[in-house]
Amino acid sequence: MRNIKKVLFVNSEIFPYMPESKISIVGRHLPQGTQESGKQIRSFMPRYGCINERRNQLHEVIRLSGMNIVVNNIDRPLVIKVSSISSARMQVYFIDNEDYFHRKQIWKDDNGNYFDDNDERGIFFARGVLETVKKLRWKPDIVHCQGWISHFLPAYLKKVYKNDPIFADAKIVLSLYGEELDIRFNDNIISKYIFGSLKAEDLDLLTEPTGINLAKLAIKYSDGIILGTDSLHPEIESYIGSRKGIPILQPMPIGIEETEYITEYNRFFDSFITPNSSHE
Repeated sequence: MRNIKKVLFVNSEIFPYMPESKISIVGRHLPQGTQESGKQIRSFMPRYGCINERRNQLHEVIRLSGMNIVVNNIDRPLVIKVSSISSARMQVYFIDNEDYFHRKQIWKDDNGNYFDDNDERGIFFARGVLETVKKLRWKPDIVHCQGWISHFLPAYLKKVYKNDPIFADAKIVLSLYGEELDIRFNDNIISKYIFGSLKAEDLDLLTEPTGINLAKLAIKYSDGIILGTDSLHPEIESYIGSRKGIPILQPMPIGIEETEYITEYNRFFDSFITPNSSHE
């Protein structure tokens, strides 16, 4: 039986559900190109309150919804919704929760201040994605994370889910764009983040709970890095340099008409996949 490789895309933004940006364009077109190259894909993003469910034809997937995720000692229901991008022949799964994702703004309030619970939203999103993929019984070879909210996921996958048969062989590829680095999280982020076999010492980079240090944490637990921009914060560049031997894909032009990156990203994905790592 022919092996079909599988790539899980964890995005902060996907066009057309969000405005055009580098991240949302990649979130829209990279999965399509990956699927057209012969791989299977699953794609996730948060269901922000600004997304019009009727216009985008989102509907709840009852068989995947229903579990609760505990964040900061509070049980919160996980709701999974799905929409199809018919022109790309692909589905997008949305992680939803009334407390975290029904507000109309994305990360900041009307006064331009970051929401106090952005750390909890990121934790909920990461764990929601991983638990939903488990429920799908879909075993990815590559997990591609992009956008700052995805930065919570690598530590969970490498520390909590590393022995789960669904994720045991998965490699994490992290795309970095340098967005939302000025965010500062609550001082108790580490105690909220801890779950299962993930311990405080695994999250020591977040002793100073900043967006820069969250990016470093994601780099620490990733297997490969894609530079999505020509200029990253010097601290992040330095931290990448400290990860001796980690494969790095250099920046490439990204846009609606710029599609060469899709081919190169898939070659990069392929470099992490062993010949017999997944099955049809």
